[in-house]
Amino acid sequence: MAERSFAKEVQQLRIGEGEEFRGEGILAVTKALLECGVGYVGGYQGAPISHLMDVLADAQDILGELGVHFEASASEATAAATLAASVHYPIRGAVTFKSTVGTNVASDALANLASGGVTGGALIIVGEDYGEGASIMQERSHAFAMKSQIWLLDPRPNLEMIVKSVREGFELSEVSNTPVMLELRIRSCHMHGRFTAQANQKPKMSLAEALENPKRDLNRIVLPPASFLHEKEKIEQRWPAAVKFIRERKLNEHFGPEVGKVGIVLQGGMYNSVMRALQRLGLADIRGNTDVPLYVLNVTYPLVDEEFLEFARTKDAVLVVEEGQPNHIEQAFGAMLHNAGVDTKLFGKDPFPMAGEYTGAVMLSAIRAFLRDQAGGLLSDKDRAPNEPEAPLVPDLSKAVPPRPPGFCTGCPERPIFAGLKLAQEELGEHHIAADIGCHLFSIMPPFNLGSSTMGYGLGPASASAFNVEAKKRPISVMGDGGFWHNGLNSGITNAVFNKHDGVILIVDNYYSAATGGQDIPSSRAVNRSRSTSHPITDAVRGVGAKWVRHIDRTYDVTKVRDTFREALTTAEKGPKIIVASSECMLNRQRRERPLLAKAIGEGKRSVKPRFGVDEDVCTGDHACMRLSGCPSLSVKRLDDPLRDDPVAAIDESCVACGNCGEVADAAVLCPSFYRADVIHNPGWWDRFVGRRRAGFRNWLQRRRDARRLAFGFKAA
Repeated sequence: MAERSFAKEVQQLRIGEGEEFRGEGILAVTKALLECGVGYVGGYQGAPISHLMDVLADAQDILGELGVHFEASASEATAAATLAASVHYPIRGAVTFKSTVGTNVASDALANLASGGVTGGALIIVGEDYGEGASIMQERSHAFAMKSQIWLLDPRPNLEMIVKSVREGFELSEVSNTPVMLELRIRSCHMHGRFTAQANQKPKMSLAEALENPKRDLNRIVLPPASFLHEKEKIEQRWPAAVKFIRERKLNEHFGPEVGKVGIVLQGGMYNSVMRALQRLGLADIRGNTDVPLYVLNVTYPLVDEEFLEFARTKDAVLVVEEGQPNHIEQAFGAMLHNAGVDTKLFGKDPFPMAGEYTGAVMLSAIRAFLRDQAGGLLSDKDRAPNEPEAPLVPDLSKAVPPRPPGFCTGCPERPIFAGLKLAQEELGEHHIAADIGCHLFSIMPPFNLGSSTMGYGLGPASASAFNVEAKKRPISVMGDGGFWHNGLNSGITNAVFNKHDGVILIVDNYYSAATGGQDIPSSRAVNRSRSTSHPITDAVRGVGAKWVRHIDRTYDVTKVRDTFREALTTAEKGPKIIVASSECMLNRQRRERPLLAKAIGEGKRSVKPRFGVDEDVCTGDHACMRLSGCPSLSVKRLDDPLRDDPVAAIDESCVACGNCGEVADAAVLCPSFYRADVIHNPGWWDRFVGRRRAGFRNWLQRRRDARRLAFGFKAA
């Protein structure tokens, strides 16, 4: 099950010509695809466009009515390769995945697609994940677009502009026979707005019609001699056609006065931040009127020389707002000015930081510095911008709030796996551990501190391949079930079997592609109406020749996890030792079970909800349970007893009763202070009878204990 359902929202996709669409950016993109007569859509989930895949999955009935084929691809490479349907046939296709890691995975297919070119429009929608909150390495899609000469759109964060970019993107692709990449930043994906809709269109040619009437153009196949001619075609035909289309359709925009002392050239995705900075400097208003000329690049590749030079010639200085490194756009504009003999000063990374996200504060500081140096008369004499609020007094939270490293969710079934591994290492010594992309990567943080590297999705076992040597210890590698089906089965397991690796491979199976939003994968236990699930990972690894395979079907059994690791690390048997550790992602489990429990309680049905706690009289305050767990629901509290200085363990209200803390305590032989209590909602007569009996027995035991307690009496003087 996905992180959230769009079942209600997708009904807006049915609205027709002239009606007003209101909603989220992701939903607007889907509507635009349908309006453009797209024939097929594929993709792989990943922030910030995971929701686009979820929207498409929830809209399959609507897609079916229009004859649109949708497929959740096994990887980004799989998705990109589907665009081959647009090479020979006038069928529009779109794929979507996370950038830049997704683009890297898809690079082989995209490079071949860009070389041969397309007949039908081919749109690649990439979710840009850049900045301090990103989950990936900091790279740019721009470099890949330049390398393969794929046209790159970076629309203003405005639903009308995003929808226009989808519509124009397909046409640009067809006019220039080139795939087009549409870059959506995270704020664009989740912003809300409105636009005037058009009617949905069925594909001009269906996939079935293409199958029944096959076509073949030798010049579109990437083989010599055609492949040598593709580069010439790109420069002599496709590029000029793209530039002409961009100019005629006015895809790039101008705002503000035509002439000014200075001007700003910016990526479309930076428009809102630039306008906000100008507003705070008193040089723009909330309606988009600006005193500073702006040249907005909704198409960041290819750049149009004539447009830029027309803009720059009337300015003394131009600032290029280009987020990320290298500064490809600034370099290109510098070359244009030099070649044209224009003496306008060009600024880019001068006032801006060389790298990092252009936040509101960064944008304000940089634009203010540029204007102060090049057009001081535009600014007020005050140190503080006219529209800038007084700087709030923000306390230094680092001195008041303890640091909280990212970690597993409360009740996560992956936490006991790494607790078991820690216990095994306490006995056998530390081992080299190759980590992987996914939730399990949190094991590199406290309290586990496991893992030495991460090289890519599903590449954990591959990154340990160099350690396939004779030694006293074996390497350990980790990957999740999502990474396993994405890439790991071939690059990890099959490679290990083929090369007779002697290491230990852990496959964390939480039933979903949990890190990307809980989407189903081949090994999911859920019944999915449109996909085939319930394919065990153990069958797959045995199918490629693995012999030593162990399956842990309940990861909360820390003792079993520890013992399985010990066996894998010490067995005399050669070849890869594969451990598949399975338990359902707790977030998805709670999303499924909580509504059912609430409904049952509301209907007056008997329902049992387990709760865990710590017996304060038994807890010694050792806190080893936390060092081997790290669960957010585990905390400490101080007792009123003056004879006990150390705080004891405590479990807060966020506990989901997974039982991990007690299991860890038992496996590590710590203490018996953890207990479980079942809270019964809507109890029956038997529950009440048993409850009274238990209460009476507890009271009898307490009176008996009190009677034996030694007490000292004091007489008044």
